[in-house]
Amino acid sequence: MENSDITRAGFIAVVGAPNVGKSTFINRAVGTKVSIVSPKVQTTRTRILGISSIAESQIILIDTPGIFLPRRRLDRAMVSAAWTGAANADLILLLVDAARGIDKNTGAILKKLVPTKRRIFAAINKIDLIKKESLLGLTSELNAFDIIDEIFMISAKTGDGVRDLLESLANVLPTGPWLFPNHQVSDMPERLLAAEITREKLYIHLRQELPYVTTVETESWDENPSGTVKINQIIYVQRTTQRTIVIGKNGQQIKAIGAAARKELVSILGCDVQLFLFVKVREKWVDDPERYRDWNLDFNA
Repeated sequence: MENSDITRAGFIAVVGAPNVGKSTFINRAVGTKVSIVSPKVQTTRTRILGISSIAESQIILIDTPGIFLPRRRLDRAMVSAAWTGAANADLILLLVDAARGIDKNTGAILKKLVPTKRRIFAAINKIDLIKKESLLGLTSELNAFDIIDEIFMISAKTGDGVRDLLESLANVLPTGPWLFPNHQVSDMPERLLAAEITREKLYIHLRQELPYVTTVETESWDENPSGTVKINQIIYVQRTTQRTIVIGKNGQQIKAIGAAARKELVSILGCDVQLFLFVKVREKWVDDPERYRDWNLDFNA
């Protein structure tokens, strides 16, 4: 991929309100999991790249945290990371939840995008959940902002419309050589991806029982000659009662979380995985600058 006359490559920031399906869309576009997904809002905490190749184009999708009205330090850092990703991208893809339409958060995003004069595509996601006739009104609302180049109808969950969207994105990227090796799908280090997979399983298994401010760190990663990877991870919570919830009665909850995380890691890494989880209480981890550096977030945002 050296001929800059025929190849294209560029960064596309995928922005939107929390839970509009940004991570699901990027995983679908890439063809494998590079960003975790859960029913909890604001699951994505840092900028994640998903790399999709179509014909002669390399599409580098930036999965950004959901944009919402921030109230806490972590919220502010995440929203700041999302806007930074949008500012540095060649093009912006705005995802809109078909059922929620232009709600408070999506409306605020659109109003902030108006003065930027950026090239913006929009994708109305989750079309599998609503009647098709209701999409016409939402399309008209989006067009009224007069900043959208093209609007697509997709279901990131089923894949409906995703290929057409990617092909259109591929055609408008800047010409130039590819920026990543042909088979690379993300820039996320394996240690961080492993921690994110475990955090996803925490959210899925515990749902409303688990506070949002919970994090996972990969403490050690050892590969032995047989090809097995031994991973030690620490789950940080803020209170002793939260630790009890994560561990569960007779340790059953943490075993189930570990088993689910290990199964997915085996699939992603392509080797046997020994996963050991430890739960620790750290009351003010959310105010620790080191955690923000690990996620490439601005502590002072």
